[in-house]
Amino acid sequence: MLSHYKGDEPLASFLKKYFATQKKMGSTDRRQVASLCYSFFRLGKAGLHLSAEERILVGKFCCTLADDTFLQTVKPEWNSIISDNIVDKLKLLGLDAIEIFPFKDALSDGIDDELFSLSFIQQPELFIRIRPGNENAVKRKLLQAGLSFKELTPRCLSLPNATKLDHIIQLNKEAVIQDYSSQRVGALLEKLIPYKIKNVWDCCAASGGKSILAKDVLGNINLTVSDVRETIIYNLKKRFAEAGIKNYNTIITDLSLRGIGQNDHFDLIIADVPCSGSGTWARTPEQLYYFEKYRIEKFVQLQKSILTNIVSSLKPGGYLLYITCSVFKDENEDNVQFLTKNFSLQLHEQIILKGYDMQADTMFAALLTKT
Repeated sequence: MLSHYKGDEPLASFLKKYFATQKKMGSTDRRQVASLCYSFFRLGKAGLHLSAEERILVGKFCCTLADDTFLQTVKPEWNSIISDNIVDKLKLLGLDAIEIFPFKDALSDGIDDELFSLSFIQQPELFIRIRPGNENAVKRKLLQAGLSFKELTPRCLSLPNATKLDHIIQLNKEAVIQDYSSQRVGALLEKLIPYKIKNVWDCCAASGGKSILAKDVLGNINLTVSDVRETIIYNLKKRFAEAGIKNYNTIITDLSLRGIGQNDHFDLIIADVPCSGSGTWARTPEQLYYFEKYRIEKFVQLQKSILTNIVSSLKPGGYLLYITCSVFKDENEDNVQFLTKNFSLQLHEQIILKGYDMQADTMFAALLTKT
């Protein structure tokens, strides 16, 4: 299977297609095979000298925390120490944590390279953000369904990654699935509450998570959403309907080529731009395995094109919220410097939203204002 997978589609999609051709494989077999494949990729760039078979076993050993039937069968000596610290496991194997993510010199300031590397070993948690007024109802429904959760804030809950919620709560209406770090962007939006923000443009809207967050934090705003992909806008409309968001404008456009011609119109532009996604690779570790450092510059050029084409739509005194799910300085702090140097923008605050120490994504956000 791995010899046929080239990283040109998400591993989850590849596995789904493969399993569809293997009618004799039961659910237990599929889970085991998927676990072994993901274990292979969770080693990132470490152990590249190993054969595929060795790397699968090493990955399974590193990623497994409790007694495992498979390891007991093929590597009982490893299974006997399965609960050891991951650093000790890697040392036993002659590997180093920082080999997993060997791009230390490219990281944004303040990111612990070893802790970030180690975060790839485990699948991140599932996080939900409870929408205002639904706090008690959502928690009650989860408890009645026998689901355990951690309450990080009154509205932010974490659950095991594989938890199914669609038959328990009303997704998007009562709560949205949104990573912990992504939810923390709301703290920057809250700083804008006193300024009575009205016209908001989510310019790279994707699934609309930041738009729903802006609605919940800022209240009655005039919302415009745009994306380059028509199918994304179609799916966003369905999600907005579930969330009860009715009055908004949609635009399908490629902002890397042109703006939208609405100069000095918006009080707030949310630019959650396309990026390497490196802060989310613990969810999709195959992306780290196939990543080459030269690709960062391609994302940076795309981001600069988009930023250049949206700034004119911001009102004087308006705010730009720049967001990436990247850990690379070139995509983060360096792009903020590009904005302040080339446009009439002043930085208010920028922050690395670290999630690697709590099984969440790591993101970057910066709030700027147009002078």
